[in-house]
Amino acid sequence: MANKHHKSNPVVLPEGLEPGTAPADLIEALGAPISPDLLIHSLTHRSFSHEHEGMPNYERLEFLGDAVLELVTTETLFTRHPDFSEGQMAKMRAKAVSEESLSAIARSKLNLGQYVLLGHGEAESGGADKDSILCDLVESLIGAVFVEHGIDTARKVVHRLIDETLAQVTQAGPALDWKTSLTVKAHELHMPEPRYQMEVSGPEYRLEFTAHVMAVLHKGEEETEIASATGTSKRKAQLAAAEKAWHVLDSRRHTTHTKHKD
Repeated sequence: MANKHHKSNPVVLPEGLEPGTAPADLIEALGAPISPDLLIHSLTHRSFSHEHEGMPNYERLEFLGDAVLELVTTETLFTRHPDFSEGQMAKMRAKAVSEESLSAIARSKLNLGQYVLLGHGEAESGGADKDSILCDLVESLIGAVFVEHGIDTARKVVHRLIDETLAQVTQAGPALDWKTSLTVKAHELHMPEPRYQMEVSGPEYRLEFTAHVMAVLHKGEEETEIASATGTSKRKAQLAAAEKAWHVLDSRRHTTHTKHKD
């Protein structure tokens, strides 16, 4: 009886990611060499693995890199800011290693979208520019550096990638957490905590979320909308709306303070 062999799609790599080589601009931006095979592994999304039997995806490296990233970020905050409380450091770390922050690093510092290996469906739906995938790639590359070189080199890479973001986060003030800052601002004005009304629109593959911030500005009055914003997720819409609402209440506080002085 003839053997039946599973036919896998031929592997087509992005330009600049040829077998046996690593793109010089990516390695330079990263600040540490990665062997070509490990680099391809660290850039392979599971959708590509599904179409190419035997190719491992980056998820295990991402898991490892996430732990390394959190360790180095925590270590940096603890060492550089002895006056920060545990709660402050936790918020700063969360912001610095968030999907939003890491995807921005993937775009601005590493230009990773051009190198990620995606299956046809994921590629056609814009996967190379999805925040979630770009964030995963940064963590995967950090994991790959750790595997190949150990913690000391991985620490240098993390600092190279994230120190600028950490510096911004430590100076962020209300922007560190707009939803919490909005609640604090409302309490300063002796108002009840604002709440969010959500709307969802658009097709399933590209949903748009709209958050409306509702607040009672004066005791005895009805609730009214003070700000709204849209985003690609519920969280992003609420954060954007909270930022707008914070500025509305902050200007109101200054206006009230000026009237009292007059």
